Amino acid sequence: MHVLFEEDSAFKTGAILADNDTSLQVEAVSGKRSKIKATNVLLRFSAPAPGELLERATPLAAEIDADFLWECAGDGEFAFADFAAEYYGHAPSAVEATALLLALHAAPIYFHRKGRGRFRKAPPDILAAALAGLEKKRLQALAIERMAAELQAFTLPPEFPPLIDQLLYKADRNRPETKALESACAASGLSALALLARCGAIRSPYAFHLRRFLLDEFPRGPGFGELPPLAEPAIAALPLAEAPAFSIDDASTTEIDDAFSLQRLPGVGWRVGIHIAAPGLSITPDSPLDAIARERLSTVYMPGSKITMLPDSVVAHFTLAAGRTCPALSLYLTVSEDFAIVSHESRIDRVRIAANLRHHDLEPVFNAQTLADGLGDFPFRDELKTLWQLAGACEARRGKSSNAAGFVDYNFDIVGDLADAESCHVSISQRPRGSPLDMLVAELMIVANSLWGGLLAEQRVPAIYRAQSAGKVRMTTQAAPHDGLGVPQYAWMSSPLRRYVDLVNQRQLIACLNDEAPPFAAKAGRNQELFAIVRDFELAYAAYAEFQRGMERYWSLRWLQQEAGTTLEAVIRRDGTARVDGLPIIQRVPSAPDLPAGARIRLSVERIDLLTLELGCRWLETLAADGVAPDDEEPDSVSDSDESPADSRVDSADTSSATDSISPTDAATADAAPEDSAAEASALAADAATSPSLPAAA
Repeated sequence: MHVLFEEDSAFKTGAILADNDTSLQVEAVSGKRSKIKATNVLLRFSAPAPGELLERATPLAAEIDADFLWECAGDGEFAFADFAAEYYGHAPSAVEATALLLALHAAPIYFHRKGRGRFRKAPPDILAAALAGLEKKRLQALAIERMAAELQAFTLPPEFPPLIDQLLYKADRNRPETKALESACAASGLSALALLARCGAIRSPYAFHLRRFLLDEFPRGPGFGELPPLAEPAIAALPLAEAPAFSIDDASTTEIDDAFSLQRLPGVGWRVGIHIAAPGLSITPDSPLDAIARERLSTVYMPGSKITMLPDSVVAHFTLAAGRTCPALSLYLTVSEDFAIVSHESRIDRVRIAANLRHHDLEPVFNAQTLADGLGDFPFRDELKTLWQLAGACEARRGKSSNAAGFVDYNFDIVGDLADAESCHVSISQRPRGSPLDMLVAELMIVANSLWGGLLAEQRVPAIYRAQSAGKVRMTTQAAPHDGLGVPQYAWMSSPLRRYVDLVNQRQLIACLNDEAPPFAAKAGRNQELFAIVRDFELAYAAYAEFQRGMERYWSLRWLQQEAGTTLEAVIRRDGTARVDGLPIIQRVPSAPDLPAGARIRLSVERIDLLTLELGCRWLETLAADGVAPDDEEPDSVSDSDESPADSRVDSADTSSATDSISPTDAATADAAPEDSAAEASALAADAATSPSLPAAA
C-alpha cells in the first residue's frame, strides 16, 4: 500500500513500511525512510507505483478548467476525494483523485483551503474581484513588456512624459513604468539616465541638473508668488551720515550689502564708516517675508544665474545702489594717523551712496604694482589707499597674514539664453586672489563682524557665531574665538540680503542698539528656534554649494566641448591628483607614472559626459618632472567668507577604467573662490576644510 501525503507545503508519495494509529513509516522513491503523521495522509492507494502518481496526475490536472470546476462545486466545505467522485461521475482512481487535488490546489482564487485536502469555493463577489486583479496584472505585464521594447528601440512610451521627473530623480519601483525602465536598462546595458536621454526624455543636461536641484530644494519652484507689502519703518527719521559712501563689488553683483566711507579728522586721523544694508528694519520676525527668507536661508549662485533669498523688489529696496540714500547699520571707527583703531561707534542711519565701484574697473589701476609705483588719478583713489593701509594694519594686529596669494578664482561668463544652454557661449577667466582690494574689503568686514559680535556678547544678546578651534569650524550661539581669523568672536552680519544668519544677527543688533527686547532673548524658549536656524542653514548652505560646484563643472565641460580641445595640461598636486590648467577641475590620473608634486603633464581628452559630469582623459606625456605644487592644497584653505558667499569647488576622480575619469561625487579637495565685493576669503585661510562650503555669486 502507498500513500499521498503533504509535507513542507509539498505533495509527496511513498510506500508504507509500518502503519500505526497516529503515524506511519514510509519509504520514498529515493529510498529515504521517514516518519509522518497520519493526519498528513491525503490518499491511500495501491496503484500506480508511488513514483508514478504525481507524474501521471500533473498533466491530467492541467486539463481541468478552474471555471468549470468552480461551477460544479457546491457552496459548502468539501473533501477533494468526495468532489472527485462527483466530478468524474464514478469512484475516481488514485490518479484522477490526485489530479483533482492538484487542480484545486493550483486555483487558490477559485477555492479556499479549509484544511488538509479540504476546500470551499470562493464567493462570487470575491472571485470576481480576484479575477479582475489577475486581469489587471496580466495587462500590466503586457504594458511593461511593450514599454520596455519601446525603450530598447529608443522611443519614449506615451506613459512616460508626465512621469519623467519621478523616473529621473525619485523613481517609485512599484510603478510599471519604473519596472519597464529597469527591464530595458538590463537588456540594453545602459543606465536609466543614459537610456532616457537616448529616448529624448531629457531636454538638455543643463535642464536636468537644474531640475534635480529645484525638486530637492525648491519643490514649489524658485519664484516668490504674491508678495505681502513691505513694512516701512520711519527711515526718514534716521540721522543722515555725514560722508558719502561707496561699495566695491564684482561686476554682476546686485545684492550690494556693504559700503565704506572715509572722513578726515584733523589732528586725529580718520573716521571710517562700514555700512551694511539694513533689511532687518523692515523684515520683522515671523512676518511673511521672514518666512520666505527662513525657508530659503541663502541666495543660490550658479554661473549665469542665481536664485535670490529675498524677492527682487525687497533687494532693490535695500541694496546700497549708487545715487540713493539708503538705511544702513553703520560701524564708525576712529582711526589714528598710524592706523590704530582708537574707538568705535555703532548706529542706525541713512547713508548716501556715491558710487558702486567694480573690480574690473579698479584692479587695473589699484593693485600691488600700482601701489608700489604710485597710484594714478582715478575716483576714490585716496579713500581706497587709506582703507588699504588700515586693512594692512588690521591684518598685522590679528597676526594672521594672508595665505591666499597664488589662489585663483574662476569667473564664468555665459552668453545666450539659458533655456537653450547647449547653444550658449561660455568664457572662463581667472582672477588671482589676495589682491589689495580683496584684503581691503576682507579686513574691514572682519572688523565689523568681530566688533558687532563682541557687542552682542557683552549685552548677553544671543547671536549666531562662527568659531574655529583645533582646525574645526562650527556655528554656535555662544561667542567663541575664531582661531583662523585671530579674533575673539566672529558673527556673520555683513550679508543680510543674501544670508538668513546675517539677517537674524542684524535684527538682534538693531534691537540692542535701540535698547529693545531682541527677537531671540537669552534663556528664552525661542532659543530652540535659533538652534534650528543654525542646523537648517548649514544643511541648506552645503546643498547650495554642492549644486554650484556641479554647475561650474558643467560649464567647464561645456567650455571643453566648445573649444574642441583634445589635450589638457595639468600640474600634479601633493595628494597625487592633477589640477587642470585654466579650469576648476581636479583629476586623478592613474595612467600617469608616479610623479612628484609640481610635475606638469599633458592629458588627452577621451570622453565628456554632460549628464553625469564625468571627464575621461588619459596621460600622454610628462612635460616637466618637477616644479612647484599648487598652493590650493593646504587643508585649511576653505575660507570663512563674510558678506559674499565664497565658493568651494570640489572635483574628483573615478578610476574604474584605463581612462582617467572625473566624477563630481568622488573624494577630492576644495579651494575657496570669492566672487563678490567683500571677499574675505581672498585674504584669509579661515575655515578648515570641514566647514560648510560657501556658494559664490554669479
